Amino acid sequence: MVDKPVLRAAEAAAMVHAGQTVHVGGFLGCGSPDTVLAALERSGAKGLTLVCNDTSILNEKTGVINGVAPLIKAGAFSKVIVSHIGTNPETQRQMNDGKLEVVLVPQGTLAERVRAAGAGLGGILTPTGVGTEVETGKQKLLIGDRAYLLEEALPGDVALIKAKKADRAGNLVYSKTARNFNPLMATACKLVIAEVEELVGIGDIDPDQVHTPNIFVDYIVMADGAQGQGAGR
Repeated sequence: MVDKPVLRAAEAAAMVHAGQTVHVGGFLGCGSPDTVLAALERSGAKGLTLVCNDTSILNEKTGVINGVAPLIKAGAFSKVIVSHIGTNPETQRQMNDGKLEVVLVPQGTLAERVRAAGAGLGGILTPTGVGTEVETGKQKLLIGDRAYLLEEALPGDVALIKAKKADRAGNLVYSKTARNFNPLMATACKLVIAEVEELVGIGDIDPDQVHTPNIFVDYIVMADGAQGQGAGR
């Protein structure tokens, strides 16, 4: 089994380019790859499309700024596809000023669209959104006596995900609810960069405990303060 390359955060950030669709794991910053995101902000990235559960928390009064919020503030994204933006007033400001395109997708539908991309499907059928603004411009099908919307799959160019532990081969283990969108996004993107808190040897993770198999992972980045083999790079 071949070891996955271990990159510095800046090296990982350099793989993200303008015009790309970037999937970022996390739920209000929980399970987000903060070390890589900070490097991406420092790189001055622009013109990206974000796929994420939300645009994280930006509350300068309390000092709580997490997840993708610094990148939103820096104007890294031209478009975001998310389930809500209510915890980041900067997202709302940029949207109202016409500087940021915001596509709101029901949370379960967003997860299923990402999953569909990873499964090689063209999309999913869901009753969520029927009879609301969500159905505008979408194909509606009647199955039995119930209407469904066709929601297209949502693939990405790059996935930036976060795991609690990885082995040198790239098998990943997540921590509790920090798992959230990360496993789905690992299957849905062409390039997958996993930030990890601990790196162990091949064989040190019980196969039954692997959440994302190494076949989906291209590169590993050690989180700030990470432990184990390769830490401190």
